[in-house]
Amino acid sequence: MKLKHSYFYTHKENSKDEESISGNLLTRCGMIKKTSSGVYMYLPLGYKVIKNIEKIIREELENIDAGELLMPALIPEEIYESTGRKEAFGNDMFSLSDRFDKKYCLAPTHEELFAIAAAAKIKSYRDLPFSVYQIQDKFRDEARSRYGLIRVREFLMKDAYSFDMDEKGLNNSYDEMYNAYKKIFTRLGINYKIVKSDTGAMGGLLSEEFQALTDIGEDKLVICDHCGYAANSDVAKCTLLTEKTDEELKIRELIKTPCAGTIDEVSKYLDEDKEKFVKTLIYKADDKFYGVLVKGCHDVNEAKLKRILKAQELSLADIESVEEITSAKIGFAGPIGLKVPIIIDNEVSNMKNFIVGANKTDYHYKNVNLEDFNYVLVDDIRCITDMDKCPSCGQNLTFKNGIEVGNTFKLGTKYSESLNLTYLNKENESNYVWMGSYGIGLGRCMAAIVEQNNDDNGIIWPIEVAPFKVAIVIVNTNDDAQKDAANYLYGELRKNGISTILDDRNERAGVKFNDMDLIGIPIRITVGNKINDQLIEIKERKKSNFEEISLYDALPRVEDIIDGE
Repeated sequence: MKLKHSYFYTHKENSKDEESISGNLLTRCGMIKKTSSGVYMYLPLGYKVIKNIEKIIREELENIDAGELLMPALIPEEIYESTGRKEAFGNDMFSLSDRFDKKYCLAPTHEELFAIAAAAKIKSYRDLPFSVYQIQDKFRDEARSRYGLIRVREFLMKDAYSFDMDEKGLNNSYDEMYNAYKKIFTRLGINYKIVKSDTGAMGGLLSEEFQALTDIGEDKLVICDHCGYAANSDVAKCTLLTEKTDEELKIRELIKTPCAGTIDEVSKYLDEDKEKFVKTLIYKADDKFYGVLVKGCHDVNEAKLKRILKAQELSLADIESVEEITSAKIGFAGPIGLKVPIIIDNEVSNMKNFIVGANKTDYHYKNVNLEDFNYVLVDDIRCITDMDKCPSCGQNLTFKNGIEVGNTFKLGTKYSESLNLTYLNKENESNYVWMGSYGIGLGRCMAAIVEQNNDDNGIIWPIEVAPFKVAIVIVNTNDDAQKDAANYLYGELRKNGISTILDDRNERAGVKFNDMDLIGIPIRITVGNKINDQLIEIKERKKSNFEEISLYDALPRVEDIIDGE
């Protein structure tokens, strides 16, 4: 690619419309451009990066004999209704109607269609196992698009699916894909961690996430460096911090607490330790209300609660509903006399003589115990904290932020049962097919690489991902010797399969150097005034120093650098 007559531009100033390092740098590089909230163009350099990511993915999936296909993005809505996922996705799904009023959606995911495609092949056990995949756009109506390519409304995803006779076969296919994923993310140069996660709208038996570690990551990861335990905070198990005591049960007291509706206010008013407080929150799960009790210093983990209640939708009840249910103003809810089912956190079950709201404005109860109210369930429903210990080995935990760049699911027979995907076994009996689902977000990978690989000058691409491996910069485009040497090098490198960019623009050398650093080309060759002595400079993007070598040694030196990556 010669730049003088190519589609190429950069911006010196930071983007005012991007809040992440990756979004800002990719925009400044002219690799992406926002068209609307959560929707981006991939411009020539950015698209080359995406194609390089695709190449790595394809190579590793071909190594495990996964076949590539392509599904439509426009899908009849009834297909998602048949598996209950129209409700599960809710407002996240883009819906539309054709001229005949038939309802369609823009695909948020493709499990159903892959199951339908598999049914065309599967008749008996002899047709199993196999895996197929695609690289296709997905659409989700994110409530808040942010962080450039990290949370968007249209995104490019690699989704793969495995089909097996039984759970043992699924486990084998899952392990094979799992190992392929490790190779993919290693080749992409991503520093990642694999964590257990919530199956969410996908459902199934198991979900694991490949998380790129970065401060901007929206996911909070819980990691034990001692035993290797790793989980998304949405599913991280909490250890009991409150020990049972021999404290005698006291008589419950109704105490007036005027204008004290928060734990801090009541604690100060009653001169009581905050550790004695239990807060009652009213949640709406689908169409049913619940009272949820956690220790005052803890927060409800809504992902855990939603999973326990098997709810499609979960949210805190609105003020009007809370006041109707509790017969009190906000801040005075409590479990005693509450006419909705009550769920309590494990931590609360070990407490005695605690303080709760009285369901009466300006009043609280002291010395409340579990015997004072009815509850339907005790479970781990709180958010993990830095006070918790590893649930596997009891050692201290560390917390990191991550960008989910890939996920793997053991779906089991969830979709096979919904869509009647079956096979005949050796005894001619009908059985449901066991499925696995495996996704990689290509745009997120691109963003994660930039978040982890940058400096004050711009992006530092890993060599397998970079839009070009080499950039040749002509210092003086009016010097025929420099131009001839640069064109010679350009031809030699390309002839040997090395992707190369030739900066032949009529710009100052400093501008060209800054642009090549900004867009992150791994190797820069400078052809300047010493070309009459047949000398050039070669510099690696990730290093500060450069070396001076013969023009005719450039090709083998570049090959050595590439081989050493």
